[in-house]
Amino acid sequence: MPHVSAEPDESGVVPSRLLREHPLLPVVVLCFGGLTASLSQTLLVPIQGELGLLLGSSQANASWVITITLLAGAVAMPVAGRLADLFGKQRVVAASAALLLVASVVCALSDSLAPMLVGRALQGLAMGFIPVGISLMREITPPHLTGTAIAAMSATLGVGGAIGLPLAAWIADGSDWHMLFWVAAGLAAVVLVSAWFLVPHVQDSEPGRFDLLGAVGLAVGLVSFLVGVTKASTWGWTDARTLGAIAFGLVVLAGWTAYQARTSQPLVDVRTTSRLPVLMTNIAAIAIGFGMMAQVIVVPQLLELPEVTGYGLGQSILAAGLWMAPSGLMMLVFAPISARLIANIGAKYTLMIGAAVVGLGYLVGFLLMDAPWQLLLACCVASAGIGIGYAAMPTLIMDNVPIREAASAVGVNALMRSVGTTLAAAVMATVLTSSTTTFGDFALPTESAFKWCFALGAQAAFVGVAIAAFVPKAGKDDVTPAAAPVAAASAPGPARR
Repeated sequence: MPHVSAEPDESGVVPSRLLREHPLLPVVVLCFGGLTASLSQTLLVPIQGELGLLLGSSQANASWVITITLLAGAVAMPVAGRLADLFGKQRVVAASAALLLVASVVCALSDSLAPMLVGRALQGLAMGFIPVGISLMREITPPHLTGTAIAAMSATLGVGGAIGLPLAAWIADGSDWHMLFWVAAGLAAVVLVSAWFLVPHVQDSEPGRFDLLGAVGLAVGLVSFLVGVTKASTWGWTDARTLGAIAFGLVVLAGWTAYQARTSQPLVDVRTTSRLPVLMTNIAAIAIGFGMMAQVIVVPQLLELPEVTGYGLGQSILAAGLWMAPSGLMMLVFAPISARLIANIGAKYTLMIGAAVVGLGYLVGFLLMDAPWQLLLACCVASAGIGIGYAAMPTLIMDNVPIREAASAVGVNALMRSVGTTLAAAVMATVLTSSTTTFGDFALPTESAFKWCFALGAQAAFVGVAIAAFVPKAGKDDVTPAAAPVAAASAPGPARR
């Protein structure tokens, strides 16, 4: 049974007395860490068009600086979850923060493509912080705060990216671009110290071994599949490279699934993830993840297009980021609302409401796209739905898996959301490049292309509603009950290290 240390141990971590007096302290630390990790994903978006020149490489090769972070993050989430179940969630959270610090310093010192790719891959691996932090919330918070804490931590996946866009644009506009990563390194250092000393160590590790072969198989399959998807808009969906990468990835993942079902201590327990409540929640995560990413891809482009097009809004990169920022904050605003909905009507119906609100936001965008404030309204509505839905998904997962597999299962759910966002980026890029009009020497997306993107985002969200409707309730014997955090906090003796 997990329990918080009753006395400070040799590392000087926060004692449970301080935790009881200030129960929000570790929640704030973990949410800040989640914001920092997700913020690092969007640091280079404002200057991605200049990366080839800045790194002394071709723009095609420099595009991997963005892609490699997404790929590494997708792999990291289930792997970090399994490590957390084996060695303890707080340790993996601190290790992820340390990884983010090292990665940011590597990027800050880089002037060429190779070291930058290494640093950006490490930044992606640090994304394991978020699903592990979500699963840790249930063990270190009193019951009346658990729902809100999980909701807030889940929202950091979107909030960090929304805040990161204007912050990165502002820093890049007034300073050397390396300052982006020095700022990220400073934030990561704060997260590392706070995570080690202010997040309580809990006795939640389980005996077992790490499935290295399973981790390699998952990495190969995922990377191949996602490379095919992310490069499809560049190579073409029918190109042999695209089809080959996607097919090879799917074949490897099929073999990996069969192996996971046979091995005694798998990286991911496919029997658990194949339970209908978990399976349907993960499928819904793909659709809702698709819905989240659509606005991140479409709205900034529409804001920044020149007014001469007749539908572009002529905003600077910084202004576009500022118009987007409130939508990220909406996710945090709706965290306590989501927690209350989960408590009153259940996580399933909360997920359905969240997905429906996301779809409504895209319908607003479809109908209103003539002024920045209209796109702000659409983004805020969609982001409110994301804040509601993202909180419900990990709750559904943790309600339907044994506590010893909580971090791994939440990691898989985060992976499914990542797959959804990756698919959205590829599909939206394809739509926007398939219908263009020429202005001078530039081919720009047409107004109808943007409307199609909003329509696809709405459709994906409403599909998520339909999928979530098939999530059944967990049976009484389906899972091992989670330990009560408050009772555990007063357990005698120090936690195991």
